Formats: sequence, C-alpha cells, structure tokens
Amino acid sequence: MFARRVRVEYEENGQRRPCPLKWLDNFSMRNFTNARVFDDTLPVADGVMEIGNQVSLAELQAAMEDWFRRKSYLANRAGLIVTEVTR
Repeated sequence: MFARRVRVEYEENGQRRPCPLKWLDNFSMRNFTNARVFDDTLPVADGVMEIGNQVSLAELQAAMEDWFRRKSYLANRAGLIVTEVTR
C-alpha cells in the first residue's frame, strides 16, 4: 500500500527544513479534503512520509500546504517542497 517514500520540507528565509512529524501526523489524521486518496499517507519521521501509488505529488503538496497554512504552521512567505525519494 505505501509503495513510495517522499521528503516533505518547508523553505523559509532561504533555508530548507524537514516538516516536523507533528505537522505530518496532523495532516494524515484529518481527512479534511474528503479525498480518499490521502488515506494512503503514513508519516514515518520528521520530513518523511510513505504514500500509495495513487497519490499525486502535486495534489499532496497543494493540500498539505493549504492545511499547514490554515493551522499556522507555515508562514505566508514560506513554501512547501514535496519530493519523491528513491530507495
């Protein structure tokens, strides 16, 4: 089910940092999008998630960025970067 691993980082003031596990857990536990595809996400560590094959990186990034901004985790000037990691 969780066939892919992704790195989730935020960039602020020119520095990239891994998103804290707390943020990733919060996103994964709340299916606020009503998109079942995001049920296939599993946070495993700061800045690391495992995801299913049906999860679009672009949609995941947009949904996570929106949620993180609503929760005030991300400042308006910060950006979110989601990249697939080869094992």
